[in-house]
Amino acid sequence: MVWDAWGVPAGHTPLPEQIRGLLGQVFGVSGEPAIRRDEGDVPLRPPLLSADRRAGLARVVGEQQISTEHVARLRHAGGKSTLDLLRRRDTGPQDAPDAVVYPADHHQVAGVLAYCSEQGIAVVPFGGGTSVVGGLDPVRGRFETVIALDLRRLDALLDCDPVSGTATFGAGVTGPRAEELLAAYGLSLGHFPQSFEFASIGGFAATRSSGQASAGYGRFDDMVQRLRVATPTGAVELGRAPASAAGPDLRELFVGSEGAFGVITEVTVRVHPVPETTGHMAWSFPDFATGAAALRAVVQAGAAPTVLRLSDEAETGLNLARSKDIGGAPVSGCLAVTTFEGSAAHVAARSAEAAEVLRAAGGTELGPDPARAWEHGRFAAPYLRDALLDAGVLCETLETATTWNRLAELKTQVSTALTESLSAQGTPALVMCHISHTYPTGASLYFTVVAKLLDDPIAQWQTAKQAAGDAIIAAGATITHHHAVGADHRRWLPDEIGELGVRVLRAVKREIDPAGILNPGTLLP
Repeated sequence: MVWDAWGVPAGHTPLPEQIRGLLGQVFGVSGEPAIRRDEGDVPLRPPLLSADRRAGLARVVGEQQISTEHVARLRHAGGKSTLDLLRRRDTGPQDAPDAVVYPADHHQVAGVLAYCSEQGIAVVPFGGGTSVVGGLDPVRGRFETVIALDLRRLDALLDCDPVSGTATFGAGVTGPRAEELLAAYGLSLGHFPQSFEFASIGGFAATRSSGQASAGYGRFDDMVQRLRVATPTGAVELGRAPASAAGPDLRELFVGSEGAFGVITEVTVRVHPVPETTGHMAWSFPDFATGAAALRAVVQAGAAPTVLRLSDEAETGLNLARSKDIGGAPVSGCLAVTTFEGSAAHVAARSAEAAEVLRAAGGTELGPDPARAWEHGRFAAPYLRDALLDAGVLCETLETATTWNRLAELKTQVSTALTESLSAQGTPALVMCHISHTYPTGASLYFTVVAKLLDDPIAQWQTAKQAAGDAIIAAGATITHHHAVGADHRRWLPDEIGELGVRVLRAVKREIDPAGILNPGTLLP
């Protein structure tokens, strides 16, 4: 990916004329893109990896697999949140890891961790680089040196068992590569988060990722069957059977641990045959409350589609302004998209069952085109975020989840907190929301916030984020549904799991990472 934005250069296109017009009307900005710097012109703080320590790492991975080059360090200097990109665009010296190390396999990862624990070198595990919660910041804490441990060479399909429906990947395999490797067996993982094109299998596990098809295939943590993890004090291999009563499930200590407890090197996941066909259908609802009730009804009836999403009125309006490719269907109120995957008979039966429920709950069928348009552009939203930043407009996201009976109040409280916080700072805000993942007992809410950039945009967003996070906790919701804790959500973790829960996690950290080298500043408050 490019160093100061999401994705690849080809994905970055000028803002559509409709969006530029809206920016002028609402925020008083021209919409013209800012001039971007060349990565070679970005000042970095000097690397602090001594010759002796470099030699020690080279004994584990080889001299050619260690880089202190400017470009390598800059491209491992953090993730892809708006705050990450704002920091990257600052003109002052940038924080960056002192070196990037590229292990080839589990044993080399274990060797690096053992050496770094002995030497007191902080280690930031690095997969696809897509964190949006500060999970990849090169925090050295009390350590003199910090390295990025890039897992891209752990990129193989290690085993495929079509009989059991499982596949074992190296942690560095990306989403597209996983689908390519599985296709040779007629299989698919079916995990398509917005980060799909760049994120890694290890990252999906380490952050409890949730893909856009979660209504059909579940979250990534639901898919995980087995794990192999390297820690500074030894290896952990977990998951012998589909289910077990052999004490607490220790996989849960590492799925979601964000590299703070160990480095996931191999993941065995549940896979399924490539769907024979995919059905698409879009729906409109007069308002968000009606749409949410309809989604609840279809999920609780056991008729959930593979993909099930509902945009509120503001997001529906913006999506229509961005795209004319909706087949001319009239859309008012809130837009929902559904897809159904499987055999032709399964898709026909499930879509008919879901349609009956949605229609009875107040939905109006719009045909397949809006759902196909969403599917076609579903990985493009971060590119729009970056174009808005270039044009002087803040665009950031946050997400949460709660039970169905609290959903409406949660949406109101978070939207109000964001709007009031940004307005108090002197800029109006557009707050949009959609339901991105559903469960029989509740759903997630995904908020997108747009406002004019102020002179100190980092402080601007941090103030708004604090207000939103406090509102989420006050509403009894989770501080994060699938973005993970990282650095950005650590302050609210005690509110969610309690002080005793935090002490339990710290005890685990002390046992398996006694020197505290793994991803300082992440997860644990």
